[in-house]
Amino acid sequence: MSSFVLKIIAVITMFCDHSGYAIMGGFSGFNIIGRIAFPIFAFQISEGYKHTKNLKKYFARLLVFAIISQIPFHLFVTKFISSESNSLNIFFTLSLGLLCMILYDYFSNIQNKELNLKLFNIELKKILGIFSVLLVAYIGSLLNVDYGFWGIIVIFSFHLFKNNKLATIISYICLCVMRYGYYMIIAGVNLRYILSCIFVILPIVFIAKYNNKQGHKIKYLLYLFYPLHLLLLYLFV
Repeated sequence: MSSFVLKIIAVITMFCDHSGYAIMGGFSGFNIIGRIAFPIFAFQISEGYKHTKNLKKYFARLLVFAIISQIPFHLFVTKFISSESNSLNIFFTLSLGLLCMILYDYFSNIQNKELNLKLFNIELKKILGIFSVLLVAYIGSLLNVDYGFWGIIVIFSFHLFKNNKLATIISYICLCVMRYGYYMIIAGVNLRYILSCIFVILPIVFIAKYNNKQGHKIKYLLYLFYPLHLLLLYLFV
Protein backbone atom coordinates (compact mmCIF):
# COMPACT_ATOMS: atom_id res chain seq x y z
CA MET A 1 0.00 0.00 0.00
CA SER A 2 1.60 3.25 -1.14
CA SER A 3 1.69 6.60 0.62
CA PHE A 4 -0.78 7.89 -1.96
CA VAL A 5 -3.34 5.20 -1.08
CA LEU A 6 -2.93 5.89 2.64
CA LYS A 7 -3.50 9.60 2.07
CA ILE A 8 -6.65 8.97 0.03
CA ILE A 9 -8.04 6.77 2.83
CA ALA A 10 -7.23 9.50 5.34
CA VAL A 11 -8.83 12.27 3.27
CA ILE A 12 -12.03 10.30 2.63
CA THR A 13 -12.47 9.30 6.27
CA MET A 14 -11.65 12.83 7.46
CA PHE A 15 -14.34 14.17 5.15
CA CYS A 16 -16.77 11.59 6.59
CA ASP A 17 -15.90 12.78 10.07
CA HIS A 18 -16.47 16.46 9.39
CA SER A 19 -19.53 15.82 7.23
CA GLY A 20 -21.00 13.85 10.11
CA TYR A 21 -20.85 16.87 12.39
CA ALA A 22 -22.20 19.18 9.69
CA ILE A 23 -24.98 16.99 8.30
CA MET A 24 -26.02 14.85 11.26
CA GLY A 25 -25.80 17.67 13.79
CA GLY A 26 -23.62 15.77 16.23
CA PHE A 27 -21.50 12.69 16.78
CA SER A 28 -22.67 9.80 14.59
CA GLY A 29 -21.50 6.78 12.64
CA PHE A 30 -19.77 9.13 10.20
CA ASN A 31 -17.54 10.28 13.04
CA ILE A 32 -16.78 6.71 14.05
CA ILE A 33 -15.48 6.13 10.52
CA GLY A 34 -13.60 9.41 10.81
CA ARG A 35 -11.43 7.98 13.61
CA ILE A 36 -9.42 6.30 10.86
CA ALA A 37 -8.04 9.57 9.47
CA PHE A 38 -5.76 11.05 12.14
CA PRO A 39 -3.49 8.02 12.73
CA ILE A 40 -2.72 7.88 9.02
CA PHE A 41 -1.86 11.58 8.93
CA ALA A 42 0.29 11.06 12.03
CA PHE A 43 2.15 8.23 10.32
CA GLN A 44 2.63 10.32 7.19
CA ILE A 45 4.32 13.04 9.25
CA SER A 46 6.86 10.52 10.51
CA GLU A 47 7.45 9.41 6.92
CA GLY A 48 7.73 13.01 5.79
CA TYR A 49 10.37 13.64 8.45
CA LYS A 50 12.34 10.63 7.27
CA HIS A 51 12.24 11.49 3.57
CA THR A 52 12.15 15.29 3.38
CA LYS A 53 15.07 16.99 1.68
CA ASN A 54 14.61 20.22 3.61
CA LEU A 55 13.41 19.85 7.19
CA LYS A 56 13.11 23.59 7.81
CA LYS A 57 10.84 24.06 4.80
CA TYR A 58 8.76 21.05 5.80
CA PHE A 59 8.23 22.41 9.32
CA ALA A 60 7.53 25.92 8.00
CA ARG A 61 5.00 24.57 5.50
CA LEU A 62 3.06 22.81 8.25
CA LEU A 63 3.01 25.99 10.33
CA VAL A 64 1.89 28.14 7.40
CA PHE A 65 -1.03 25.84 6.67
CA ALA A 66 -1.83 25.68 10.38
CA ILE A 67 -2.26 29.45 10.34
CA ILE A 68 -4.20 29.41 7.06
CA SER A 69 -6.51 26.67 8.33
CA GLN A 70 -7.29 28.17 11.71
CA ILE A 71 -10.09 30.52 10.62
CA PRO A 72 -11.96 27.85 8.58
CA PHE A 73 -11.42 25.39 11.43
CA HIS A 74 -12.70 27.83 14.04
CA LEU A 75 -15.75 28.71 11.94
CA PHE A 76 -16.55 25.04 11.40
CA VAL A 77 -16.07 23.98 15.03
CA THR A 78 -18.04 26.86 16.52
CA LYS A 79 -20.93 26.27 14.11
CA PHE A 80 -21.20 22.49 14.25
CA ILE A 81 -19.46 21.25 17.42
CA SER A 82 -19.08 23.84 20.18
CA SER A 83 -19.80 27.56 20.08
CA GLU A 84 -17.21 28.15 22.82
CA SER A 85 -14.33 26.20 21.29
CA ASN A 86 -10.84 27.71 21.36
CA SER A 87 -8.96 24.69 19.99
CA LEU A 88 -6.23 24.76 17.36
CA ASN A 89 -6.48 22.77 14.14
CA ILE A 90 -4.76 19.51 13.25
CA PHE A 91 -1.88 21.20 11.43
CA PHE A 92 -0.69 22.59 14.76
CA THR A 93 -0.78 19.05 16.17
CA LEU A 94 1.21 17.75 13.20
CA SER A 95 3.71 20.62 13.53
CA LEU A 96 4.31 19.86 17.21
CA GLY A 97 4.62 16.15 16.43
CA LEU A 98 7.31 16.98 13.89
CA LEU A 99 9.03 19.22 16.44
CA CYS A 100 9.09 16.29 18.87
CA MET A 101 10.94 14.15 16.34
CA ILE A 102 13.43 16.93 15.64
CA LEU A 103 14.15 17.54 19.33
CA TYR A 104 14.36 13.86 20.21
CA ASP A 105 16.88 13.14 17.48
CA TYR A 106 18.86 16.26 18.34
CA PHE A 107 19.21 15.45 22.03
CA SER A 108 19.71 11.73 21.41
CA ASN A 109 22.63 12.41 19.08
CA ILE A 110 24.06 15.51 20.67
CA GLN A 111 27.81 15.55 21.18
CA ASN A 112 29.15 15.75 24.71
CA LYS A 113 31.19 18.83 23.87
CA GLU A 114 28.01 20.69 22.90
CA LEU A 115 26.74 20.24 26.45
CA ASN A 116 30.16 20.89 27.96
CA LEU A 117 29.96 17.54 29.74
CA LYS A 118 32.63 14.85 29.83
CA LEU A 119 30.30 12.11 31.02
CA PHE A 120 27.00 11.99 29.24
CA ASN A 121 26.05 8.48 28.17
CA ILE A 122 23.53 7.40 25.58
CA GLU A 123 20.85 6.55 28.18
CA LEU A 124 20.89 10.07 29.58
CA LYS A 125 20.70 11.48 26.06
CA LYS A 126 17.61 9.39 25.35
CA ILE A 127 16.03 10.52 28.61
CA LEU A 128 16.67 14.15 27.71
CA GLY A 129 15.14 13.50 24.31
CA ILE A 130 12.02 11.90 25.81
CA PHE A 131 11.69 14.76 28.30
CA SER A 132 11.72 17.26 25.41
CA VAL A 133 8.96 15.26 23.68
CA LEU A 134 6.79 15.19 26.80
CA LEU A 135 7.31 18.92 27.30
CA VAL A 136 6.21 19.73 23.74
CA ALA A 137 3.20 17.41 24.07
CA TYR A 138 2.24 19.09 27.34
CA ILE A 139 2.52 22.53 25.73
CA GLY A 140 0.31 21.23 22.93
CA SER A 141 -2.32 20.16 25.43
CA LEU A 142 -2.20 23.60 27.07
CA LEU A 143 -2.68 25.21 23.65
CA ASN A 144 -5.62 22.87 23.09
CA VAL A 145 -4.43 21.49 19.77
CA ASP A 146 -6.66 18.95 18.04
CA TYR A 147 -6.13 15.47 19.57
CA GLY A 148 -4.06 17.10 22.31
CA PHE A 149 -1.26 15.38 24.22
CA TRP A 150 -2.28 11.97 22.90
CA GLY A 151 -2.14 13.04 19.26
CA ILE A 152 1.38 14.44 19.57
CA ILE A 153 2.62 11.30 21.31
CA VAL A 154 1.07 9.11 18.60
CA ILE A 155 2.99 11.03 15.93
CA PHE A 156 6.22 10.65 17.87
CA SER A 157 5.65 6.93 18.54
CA PHE A 158 5.61 6.23 14.79
CA HIS A 159 9.05 7.80 14.62
CA LEU A 160 10.40 6.15 17.76
CA PHE A 161 9.58 2.63 16.55
CA LYS A 162 10.11 3.28 12.83
CA ASN A 163 12.55 0.39 12.48
CA ASN A 164 10.39 -2.19 14.26
CA LYS A 165 6.98 -2.88 12.73
CA LEU A 166 5.82 -5.11 15.60
CA ALA A 167 6.78 -2.48 18.20
CA THR A 168 4.97 0.15 16.14
CA ILE A 169 1.78 -1.90 16.09
CA ILE A 170 1.88 -2.83 19.78
CA SER A 171 2.74 0.68 20.99
CA TYR A 172 0.00 2.23 18.86
CA ILE A 173 -2.66 -0.21 20.05
CA CYS A 174 -1.60 0.42 23.65
CA LEU A 175 -1.91 4.19 23.17
CA CYS A 176 -5.42 3.76 21.74
CA VAL A 177 -6.55 1.46 24.54
CA MET A 178 -5.11 3.83 27.14
CA ARG A 179 -6.94 6.79 25.62
CA TYR A 180 -10.37 5.23 25.39
CA GLY A 181 -9.87 3.22 28.55
CA TYR A 182 -9.36 6.51 30.37
CA TYR A 183 -12.54 7.93 28.81
CA MET A 184 -14.50 4.88 29.93
CA ILE A 185 -13.12 5.08 33.45
CA ILE A 186 -14.20 8.73 33.66
CA ALA A 187 -17.53 8.57 31.79
CA GLY A 188 -18.44 4.89 31.95
CA VAL A 189 -18.39 2.12 29.36
CA ASN A 190 -20.55 2.84 26.34
CA LEU A 191 -20.83 1.75 22.71
CA ARG A 192 -19.52 5.05 21.33
CA TYR A 193 -16.16 4.68 23.09
CA ILE A 194 -15.86 1.01 22.19
CA LEU A 195 -16.54 1.63 18.50
CA SER A 196 -14.29 4.70 18.48
CA CYS A 197 -11.47 2.65 19.97
CA ILE A 198 -11.91 -0.10 17.39
CA PHE A 199 -11.92 2.34 14.47
CA VAL A 200 -8.98 4.35 15.76
CA ILE A 201 -6.99 1.11 15.99
CA LEU A 202 -8.08 -0.01 12.51
CA PRO A 203 -5.65 2.25 10.56
CA ILE A 204 -2.69 0.30 11.93
CA VAL A 205 -3.73 -2.47 9.52
CA PHE A 206 -3.30 -0.10 6.56
CA ILE A 207 -0.08 1.33 7.99
CA ALA A 208 1.34 -2.17 8.46
CA LYS A 209 0.73 -2.80 4.75
CA TYR A 210 2.65 0.31 3.72
CA ASN A 211 5.22 -0.60 1.05
CA ASN A 212 7.52 2.44 1.44
CA LYS A 213 6.51 3.72 -1.99
CA GLN A 214 5.19 7.23 -2.59
CA GLY A 215 2.78 6.60 -5.45
CA HIS A 216 1.13 9.65 -7.04
CA LYS A 217 2.22 13.03 -5.69
CA ILE A 218 -0.65 15.05 -4.24
CA LYS A 219 1.17 16.99 -1.52
CA TYR A 220 -0.32 20.48 -1.91
CA LEU A 221 -3.73 19.12 -2.82
CA LEU A 222 -3.92 17.54 0.63
CA TYR A 223 -2.70 20.69 2.36
CA LEU A 224 -5.34 22.77 0.59
CA PHE A 225 -8.15 20.25 0.96
CA TYR A 226 -8.22 20.58 4.75
CA PRO A 227 -9.10 24.29 5.08
CA LEU A 228 -11.18 24.34 1.88
CA HIS A 229 -13.52 21.50 2.81
CA LEU A 230 -14.05 22.97 6.29
CA LEU A 231 -14.90 26.34 4.78
CA LEU A 232 -17.27 24.81 2.22
CA LEU A 233 -19.09 22.79 4.87
CA TYR A 234 -19.42 25.93 7.00
CA LEU A 235 -20.80 27.99 4.11
CA PHE A 236 -23.15 25.52 2.45
CA VAL A 237 -24.45 23.12 5.13
